[in-house]
Amino acid sequence: MIQMREVSKTYDTGVVALDHVNVDIKKGEFVFVVGPSGAGKSTFIKMLFREELPTKGKLLVNGHDVVEMERSEVPYLRRELGVIFQDYRLLPDKTVFENVAFAMQVIEAPRRTMQRSVNSVLDVVGLRDKYRSFPSQLSGGEQQRVAIARAIVNNPSIVIADEPTGNLDPETSWDIMDIFKRINKAGTTIVMATHDRNIVDTMKKRVIAIEDGRIVRDQMRGGYGYEA
Repeated sequence: MIQMREVSKTYDTGVVALDHVNVDIKKGEFVFVVGPSGAGKSTFIKMLFREELPTKGKLLVNGHDVVEMERSEVPYLRRELGVIFQDYRLLPDKTVFENVAFAMQVIEAPRRTMQRSVNSVLDVVGLRDKYRSFPSQLSGGEQQRVAIARAIVNNPSIVIADEPTGNLDPETSWDIMDIFKRINKAGTTIVMATHDRNIVDTMKKRVIAIEDGRIVRDQMRGGYGYEA
């Protein structure tokens, strides 16, 4: 699903964000990406949906050569991915239903399919009764649930999450992680950057630790490994 070969990223400022990274992530895996602030986690995550490009190296995501692809091909890559951010990135003037449906409108899905799929994923995240609400009327946890619904409505092969519980209280964070566990159990690959030590230590999934742009640990059933 994801292959990185000798991937490096140096920004124009001279900062080395990633340094000769080699990673293989298989279909159906659940992978946490951890490390200190500034270690390179966000760059790692952003490369997967081509928000950032490597300076050197080869990167394949779901069969796509991310480095060599034309700009016109990028939307087709992103249609196969679900991306979730810490700050939700919902459209404030659209309802819950419309925010989720927007992801299907982009790919020009039939209206009947859209109605059925949006209702289905709102059931998955427990927000069917809030479909007419606007983001400003929702709690942080509910907004994140909408973001997850939007990310999975097109049945992506890979879900990429950057600090999805960073703004949430512990109880709400576990509610969100339960949704991720169900998505993963259904066969979706999940790659998640996080600082949440309790979640990583409890779930015992694969852990990739990045420090100073290098992978210092890649451990199945791993723990967080850093002081809170």
